[in-house]
Amino acid sequence: MMRATKLSGLALAAIAAFAFVFSAAFAAEEEGGPAHYPLKHPHHVDWTFSGPFGNFDPQQLQRGFQVYREVCSSCHSMDLVAFRNLASERGPHFTEAEVKALAAEYDIADGPDDEGEMIERPGIPADRLPAPFANKNAAAASNGGAYPPDLSLVAKSRGVERGFPTFVFDIFTQYQEGGPDYIFSLLTGYEDAPAGKELRDGMNYNPFFIAGDQIAMAPPLSDDQIDYAQNQDEDTANDVPQTIDQYSRDVVSFLMWAAEPHLVVRKSMGFNVIIFLIVFASLLYYTKKKVWASTPH
Repeated sequence: MMRATKLSGLALAAIAAFAFVFSAAFAAEEEGGPAHYPLKHPHHVDWTFSGPFGNFDPQQLQRGFQVYREVCSSCHSMDLVAFRNLASERGPHFTEAEVKALAAEYDIADGPDDEGEMIERPGIPADRLPAPFANKNAAAASNGGAYPPDLSLVAKSRGVERGFPTFVFDIFTQYQEGGPDYIFSLLTGYEDAPAGKELRDGMNYNPFFIAGDQIAMAPPLSDDQIDYAQNQDEDTANDVPQTIDQYSRDVVSFLMWAAEPHLVVRKSMGFNVIIFLIVFASLLYYTKKKVWASTPH
């Protein structure tokens, strides 16, 4: 009884300490203390690939690749993605002919040739998506000193801490979309700076940015910027809203597939393993009862 009372007292003390720290931090921020970034928490988006039974939508991934190609690729590379990956059945699922034609539209630096000179040739499916700049220094110099990060793994490497008690529920809901939620919120979250807020030269106000409230990247998307009907079935493309919100959803889905192309296979395998473990545990339990049924305990 005394031990239970002590444990209850420790639990209450821990809760009180947590509440004190939380209230103190909140009060400090209210009084103009150091801000905690991002200023706004990312939106929780309903993705097709979320949850234990989530899946990628090939049509959405194809649209997302179009957004990347026409907008993002002017600054950002995707060094870990090859043209042939775009033909994945669990990904964008372009046909082999489409992938070959797409790769051939790019000039790929290759060599050296027999004379020791570098050459340019049409791309082939085995080539990786070409980077817009020769190196990081050239990329930074062309973007006001800010290096545009490679987007191959950005959907898995970015994310915002969700805090207590949300992260507890995430264990049971299998929430793994922190990166996509953050990138979507960043792309759609540009705002006019509040009154009295001075922006540095070349910076833009975005309260969803994880490293501050100012970001060097200008708003990359605008309504009616991309014509989906160019590369997809016209009837299907016309049913898709051509808005910042839709462009952002599509390109983020593509980035999530690029970061984890085997996501669907992993989820399917995990589900099968859980079913196997449940059946195996049941067999072990009933086998144990059968073997030791006649033995007194």
